[in-house]
Amino acid sequence: MTSARGAKRMHVRRAQERDVDDILRLLVEVNMVHHAIRPDLFKGPATKYDARELLAKLDDDKEPIFVCVDEDDALLGYIFCQVEVTEESELRHGTRTLYIDDLCVDERVRGMHVGRTLYEHVLDYARRNRFHNVTLHVWGGNDAALRFYRKMGMTDQFICLEQVL
Repeated sequence: MTSARGAKRMHVRRAQERDVDDILRLLVEVNMVHHAIRPDLFKGPATKYDARELLAKLDDDKEPIFVCVDEDDALLGYIFCQVEVTEESELRHGTRTLYIDDLCVDERVRGMHVGRTLYEHVLDYARRNRFHNVTLHVWGGNDAALRFYRKMGMTDQFICLEQVL
């Protein structure tokens, strides 16, 4: 089944055990983007999780992982989320934030709106589950990611600065 333009249809679902190898491959892609921007911090081809750690996260509702797949169930991209809770205090209102820890679209299908599909799914998930907001961090120098998130409607919450010594 294809769309009117001939592109395969896609949908988003929770990550499953059968997705682990593809997710690990995409985690390397993300790390290489970060390595190109900040080789002083990122070592190169590696992943922040191994297969065992990733498998342990699959059923964790505090760290949901969603994948975008095509009609053949081929993985096109992923989005890792984390639930963050700020307790009520004299200073702050109590809030629940859905933090996007990582989003990657397979470089072979970039430009096909996989990132938008994943991001919009997370917004819907956050609304349905009554989160206050959705946040993420973008590394300085990752201009394409910054443009994408601004296009999606994200705005600055705070800016983190550094001075490398």
